Amino acid sequence: MVILKKIKGATLMETLIATVLIMLIFVVSSLILNNLFTSSMKGNTRAISSKLFEIEYLYINDMLSLPYYDEYDGWDIEFIPIKNEAKVSLKATRLTAPKTIEKTFYRR
Repeated sequence: MVILKKIKGATLMETLIATVLIMLIFVVSSLILNNLFTSSMKGNTRAISSKLFEIEYLYINDMLSLPYYDEYDGWDIEFIPIKNEAKVSLKATRLTAPKTIEKTFYRR
């Protein structure tokens, strides 16, 4: 007859503590990832930058007259000449958050 060897195992308390630690690490990491994704979505200005390049292109090729005001995807756009200077200002302000993108260049 074969003698059975005693196998060491974990107690219930050790198993519960390990489970709690794993869940805690999972919760903290998911909160960090959620914060990263939210901040990257708020800081994403690719769409408005593309629209500003389009407006600049239209102005350079004389397809747009000044002053120009528009609202695009939650942004308020204004394209106006600067008084007493030979420059124009292209400015986009986010309506939901205090973020502004501004470009200044010489008139044509």
